[in-house]
This record gives sequence, structure tokens and C-alpha cells, in this order.
Amino acid sequence: MTLSLRSFMRHEAVLGILLVLVLFVLAQQSDKFFTTANILNQGRLMTEIGLIALPMTFVIITGGIDLSVGSILGLCAILLGVFWQNLGLPLPAAMALAVCVGALAGLVNGLIITRFKVPPLIATLATLALYRGLAEGISQARSVRGYPEWFFVLGQGEVLGVPTQLWILIVFAIGAAAILGLTTFGRATYAVGANETAARFSGINVDRTKLLIYTASGLVSGIAAVIFVSRVSTTRSDMGTGVELDVITAVVLGGTSIFGGRGTIIGTVIGLILVQALKNGLALSGVKGDGTIVVIGVVLIFAILASNLFSRNGDG
Repeated sequence: MTLSLRSFMRHEAVLGILLVLVLFVLAQQSDKFFTTANILNQGRLMTEIGLIALPMTFVIITGGIDLSVGSILGLCAILLGVFWQNLGLPLPAAMALAVCVGALAGLVNGLIITRFKVPPLIATLATLALYRGLAEGISQARSVRGYPEWFFVLGQGEVLGVPTQLWILIVFAIGAAAILGLTTFGRATYAVGANETAARFSGINVDRTKLLIYTASGLVSGIAAVIFVSRVSTTRSDMGTGVELDVITAVVLGGTSIFGGRGTIIGTVIGLILVQALKNGLALSGVKGDGTIVVIGVVLIFAILASNLFSRNGDG
């Protein structure tokens, strides 16, 4: 049904070695790269993508995809400001309601995919446009500012010298890893991705599993939106644009198969760190944005080819 633990660790070992090599090379290019301030700042910057990458790992393991996560983030960010400033709701209630909207958006994705049997790629491509259009229509190109100081603790504060949102990411990552690796729901997720028909005959409620995963993807995107707003101190309708590509890159780089049935949270976290390290290290080295994209693409291709090569050798 799934590849052996040895196969999982093989990809993660390759990725871990690659990460060490990349960190070593980047550290030689700039003396600012391995400073405590820079490392903590990168942890702060990668939190939103990292949070969304966790449920995206579940999504891709089932053989699906969610292209709407960036648009959900933008919609929830706009609604947070609207609920608080325009409707006059207390900010904690506005935050909670914005997260609920994210969960509702994810639920809609899940219903379209499970009830109407629309392929996830098509369904979430459509809702990507829908949710982004709603965000732009609601915002009318206006931003919301003036949040109270306590709100910035989420995105700009620190706990024990570590950014608050990085603690949140760590807690969510541990929880996601435990669910995927230690629970019946995690086993059902792998089973659905490996062979959906066989999973149905095994008594697994495939539609319910997918529905919960896509709902969780929307909910976590809503949480990421709240943290994002707290970090940048404002809301805009274009927030989250392109986030889905960074998220999917981190997940696939981490060893999650786009064909389903294979993937780990540990791999996703390593992939996330590698992508962020490349972005930061190359920027400090003076490499422009286009060059960074090329390098990340090459690393992604290399990691996938190396993993597939070792997997074939192990299976053969």
C-alpha cells in the first residue's frame, strides 16, 4: 500500500545531505547568513508557507492538489479587516470568524471534489479564481490598518527569544506528524492515495477523509492569514498571491509523491527549510529573483531524480 519506512528515510536522508551542503555553500557566500538574527527572521518569514504546507502534505498524499490556498489566505486576510473595522466586531471575534471562513472555503473545495467528482486540479483552480475575486471585490483596493499593539504579538512578537509564529509552526508540525504517522486517519490518508478503490473496499470512508483534509487545508490557510496580517500590520486583497506554488514546491521537494500514497511531514519541513535557505542565501549573495527561481527549480529536479534513482535501486 505504501513504500517502506526505509524508502521514506532514503529520500529524507538525501534531502538532509543536500540541505547541509546548501547551508555550507551559502554560509561561505555571506557572513550574515548564519547569524542568529537572520536565522530567526527566516523562521518568521517561512511560517505562513510552512503552516499551509502541513495540510497540503495530506492533500497530495491522497493524490489531490489544492491550488486555492493562496486565495483563501487573501480572502481571510481581507475579511479579518472587514469584520473588525467595517462591522465593528471585537478583534478576537474577527480573527476567529476569518479562520472559520477559511475552513468553510476548504469545505467547499472538498464538497466539489467528493460530491460532484470534479478533479482536484480543476476544482481548486476554479476556486482559486473565485476566492481571489471575492477578496478583491470585498476590499475594493482598500487596505485596513491601525490594529492594536497586542495583535502584533502573533506576527512580530517573541517567546523566549524565538518568533511567536515559529512556535506555532513547530506545534502544528508536531501535531501533523503525529496524526499522519500514528493514527488511523493517517493510515487512511495513505490508503486513499495509494489505491482509492481498494481503500473503499477496505471500509475506509474515502469521501469523509478527503473532506476533512480539504477543510483542514482551508482552516490552516485562515490561521496563516491572521499571522500574515499581524506580521505586515495591514490587509490587502493581493495577500497570498503565488503562495500555493511555494507550498507545493516545499511538499514535493520533501518527498511527497504527486501520484499519492507517499510522503512525510518531516520531509516537508526539510523541504521548507531548504527552499527558504536558498531564497535567503542567494539574496544575500546578490543573486536576483529570477536566478533564485532557477536554482530552486534545479534543486527540486535533482532531489526528485536522486530520490527516484535510489528508490529504484532499493526496490530492484
